Amino acid sequence: MKSPLSRSVDEITGSRRLRRMRKSAWSRRLVQENRLTVDDLIWPIFIIEGKDRREPIAAMPGVFRLSPDVAVKEAERAAKLGIPAIATFPNVENELRDQTGSHILDPQNLINRTTRAIKEAVPEIGIITDAALDPFTSHGHDGILRDGVIVNDETVEQVTAAAVIQAANGADIIAPSDMMDGRIGAIRDALDANGFQDVAIMSYATKFHSAFYGPYRDAIGTGGRLQGDKKTYYLDHANSDEAVREAEQDILEGADMLMVKPGLPYLDIIRRLKDELRMPTFAYQVSGEYSMIKAAGDNGWIDGEKAMLESLLAFKRAGCDGILTYFAPEVAQILKG
Repeated sequence: MKSPLSRSVDEITGSRRLRRMRKSAWSRRLVQENRLTVDDLIWPIFIIEGKDRREPIAAMPGVFRLSPDVAVKEAERAAKLGIPAIATFPNVENELRDQTGSHILDPQNLINRTTRAIKEAVPEIGIITDAALDPFTSHGHDGILRDGVIVNDETVEQVTAAAVIQAANGADIIAPSDMMDGRIGAIRDALDANGFQDVAIMSYATKFHSAFYGPYRDAIGTGGRLQGDKKTYYLDHANSDEAVREAEQDILEGADMLMVKPGLPYLDIIRRLKDELRMPTFAYQVSGEYSMIKAAGDNGWIDGEKAMLESLLAFKRAGCDGILTYFAPEVAQILKG
């Protein structure tokens, strides 16, 4: 009997030649298991006060803070590219920030005015708003801070009131990122009671305590003001079962969609949620992920465009129905081209 080392490749593999379908571009396309399309993209944008302002964000090359009028133009561009939805995040003026984030309850605040302006000009694009308090607090936390503790129930009450106001100003999806217990159920009940039964909830069901949020915090102006950390309410990045329990709870409370944040370091979480819960599942390719790919590409260390597309297809392979990504307009243009 021949040893395995003395046998030919044909004898070992028989007719099983897996490379056959990789030989040509047409055959690779024919058997490709996952595809990225423009329908998979949600574009997060940052908003600032003023007019005709496009302010670069140093930590996120190619990303800008936009005044509401410029945000409207960018929403028009996104709609023409076929991007289904945008998610808006405000950088409010310092004098409007306080210990409780009370400015989030102002119907005339930056995020609500921007939503109204976009909806009036580009009604066909979806608008996703975040009811979390961190852009509005003086301490940079996502909740109300009392004696060094983020108080859960008082925060939920304020986040819920903010969600109703955002819906009244035209938000199509409320995506609360604060990770307070019970927020999804409270928001669902309040939306329904106020006539917003058709406004959906995208739950930041598994938002992990992560080192990848730094550029985002610079973008919304909370980078230097955070007191302590967010470990008491964000998920421990060592935990997978806890992430599933969080998502299950949010589904029971009325979430329409689940989100995993950050993205690439948590592909295993995306796969578990999709396999076990079978809900519409999204990932947020966060600022740190964007900046790493962008910086490495700009420095010639990697092929930035190929790495960008590969990273987004990885989300689809893991089970995502869509991806929040700052690359959205660039990717949409490539896919259209």
